[in-house]
Amino acid sequence: MSAGDGAARVVLGLDFGGTKIAIAVCDSSGTRLATTTVSSRADDGAQAGLARGIDAAHALLADQVPGAVLVAVGACTFGIPGDDGVELAPNIPGWKSLAFGRELRAAFPGVPVRMVTDVKAAARAELTWGSLIGSDPALYLNLGTGLAVGVIVGGAVVGGGRGAAGEIGYSLRGVADVGLPLGRRATLEDATSGKALAARARAELGGVATAAEVFARAGTDPAAARLVASFVAELSLHVVNLCIALDPVRIAVGGGMVRSWAQIEPGLRAALDAAVPYPPELVLARFPFDAPLIGALALGVRAAAWAERGAALGHGAMA
Repeated sequence: MSAGDGAARVVLGLDFGGTKIAIAVCDSSGTRLATTTVSSRADDGAQAGLARGIDAAHALLADQVPGAVLVAVGACTFGIPGDDGVELAPNIPGWKSLAFGRELRAAFPGVPVRMVTDVKAAARAELTWGSLIGSDPALYLNLGTGLAVGVIVGGAVVGGGRGAAGEIGYSLRGVADVGLPLGRRATLEDATSGKALAARARAELGGVATAAEVFARAGTDPAAARLVASFVAELSLHVVNLCIALDPVRIAVGGGMVRSWAQIEPGLRAALDAAVPYPPELVLARFPFDAPLIGALALGVRAAAWAERGAALGHGAMA
């Protein structure tokens, strides 16, 4: 796309997930204009998945906003994205060694490209347009296939020294885990995530395929109820300790498992009230299911604003 007088300015957002790639385009204020999704098709490998997402993005721009000027791209994915690969991303073969950032910049030349993990993107969405506006410090808790949090301090989502802040799925579960490498211990995500709950239910209950089915059976099946209670208790332990360390004023919870929020919230709320010196508010995310994509758009909108501000300052300096 080439710039033109009076042409609309748009921002692109991409969310590369384990099963699907979600893509959206918005205007410079963040108003969404169009959205599409394509399958990740993980078995095809990382390069094919990235190419499929890029092709779909170009098609969305051409079909829905022809003639518009693309001013920024925000992209998120599971794992820690960088120019030359995505760390901590085992879901798609080859994702770790894929030149994620360089490929995106080559696909959208001359356009600012910003990348972040999917949960940090979700936290940015809630901070920018959702349930965490004005909340500081705050947490975004993602309860989905995996487990992670987005930490908000000073009005910004904390990245950490290497982009891995908030990856609580790697947390130790108890004293017996101290000193053990990953290959010799079960992580918190191995026990407290949608994937983990479903796996445990299949082993202990039979006939259960998803975490949602476990929650659905818990009202009438004592064994399922015990699994849910164990899940909420272990989740609460770690969220409480995190809140004691950070002292957040609010926690927003999103992800696929919030469809069972009525069975999760009471135990988590009780644990926070009992143990945290100043218990935070506990609310549902405004964007419980597509926050990463919305966060990618927010990241792009911010990048576009910075680029425009920098251009204005540069022109002013030459005047």
